[in-house]
Amino acid sequence: MKPALTLLSLCLSLGCAAQPEPIRPEARAWFSPPQLPGLRATWLLGTEKDAGAYVLRVQLAPGTRIPPHTHPDTRHSTVLRGTLYVGFGERVDEARWVAVPVGALYVAPAGVPHWLWAKDGEVEYQETGSGPTATLPVKPS
Repeated sequence: MKPALTLLSLCLSLGCAAQPEPIRPEARAWFSPPQLPGLRATWLLGTEKDAGAYVLRVQLAPGTRIPPHTHPDTRHSTVLRGTLYVGFGERVDEARWVAVPVGALYVAPAGVPHWLWAKDGEVEYQETGSGPTATLPVKPS
């Protein structure tokens, strides 16, 4: 039997599924928290309330700062555009910012306070984790 026919026979016998459509951020619903107008985000996979894996795309306008906060799950964030400045701790400490360039990834462990800044211009990054999740502001002590 010819290779193409063998592949076709195998596909028909196994019930091959159609190729899934790509998930395009521009076709998704974006939101901005009222307290952070410089932040836009969209859930590409899952949502904050769903159990299981999620993917969140985030855009920060130039100069946007996200104050200290935590998440109940560990988040892995990859910078897609710009340079994201990240710091860890309950209070923003200007001396402790770390620059995360395009292509780099940073990890925010579950329950660990951290803060973000789009210091040099627009930033886009993508977070992954396992839900349900939340963003919990750190109350100043």
